[in-house]
Amino acid sequence: MAPGRWRQGRRLLRALLLVALLGPAACFSSSFYSPGEPRSSVRVLCGSNWSLVLQGQWMLEFYAPWCPACQQMEATWESFAKESERLGITVGKVDVTQEPGLSGRFFVTTLPTIYHANDGVFRRYRGSRTLEDLQGYILERKWEAVEPVAGWKSPSSIMMHGMAGLFHFSGWIRQIHNYLTGTLGVHVWVSYAIFILATLLIGLLLGLVLVLISDCLCPAKSKHRAETPEEAITKENAENAALEEPQEDARLSTEEAADVKDLSDGEDAANSSADESEEDLALGKESGGEEMEDLSEQPLAESETESTVRQRKSQGAEKEL
Repeated sequence: MAPGRWRQGRRLLRALLLVALLGPAACFSSSFYSPGEPRSSVRVLCGSNWSLVLQGQWMLEFYAPWCPACQQMEATWESFAKESERLGITVGKVDVTQEPGLSGRFFVTTLPTIYHANDGVFRRYRGSRTLEDLQGYILERKWEAVEPVAGWKSPSSIMMHGMAGLFHFSGWIRQIHNYLTGTLGVHVWVSYAIFILATLLIGLLLGLVLVLISDCLCPAKSKHRAETPEEAITKENAENAALEEPQEDARLSTEEAADVKDLSDGEDAANSSADESEEDLALGKESGGEEMEDLSEQPLAESETESTVRQRKSQGAEKEL
């Protein structure tokens, strides 16, 4: 089992190297022609020489071998290229199946797609695909009436550089998948599982790299760093203030308790004096009542003595008679 896995690993590594070299090799091989075939006037562009369109005037076609419309236009485009010297332009073409990066850089969504370039300024050609219309577009300078591609969507912009890398990466993945399933005979779902695991591992590695970069750019502050003399003095003053606060609170509470006690004693004294005054008043009222009773009893006693004296006098007079 181990030698077989080792051979599969070597095959996979060989496949990666072939895919990495496939783009330049394809561009290099397409630049040549067989001795028995007529030389084509159309310039083949790839990822390594596409920057040639940034200089001079170009007419560039994006096509695919399997596209019926592209196949119908092939003869017209060859005839148009033969007139390129008279028109003062360069005619080129790009195979999107071999150059996914360039199709992403120019954001090609339909086939065939034709661009006009003049010193790095790109315009999309949307006219008829006949030879007369193509020649009239150059001779009559109709391209001047067409609005150029916005700067941020220009193939030479930073954004389209990223788009080209994304398309190239997707084509690279597709070629690896075809090699695994076609050449090595790996099952389709096993190939999908390999790409899923690779995606997870790449995500973990990128996350680790981002964490390391963030730690380097914004290091965390140390929790156990040495205190400066100013900080030590400030900390000592804060501790002393914290210790003095309970003592001050206890003293204030003692003074408040003493004040409360004095107030309660004053209230008790006032209440006792009020009670004594009430008792005196009650005693005065009782003594006054007794005196009034004595005064009221004295006339009664006098009247009783007078009546008894009168009765005795009347009895003595009756006896004398």
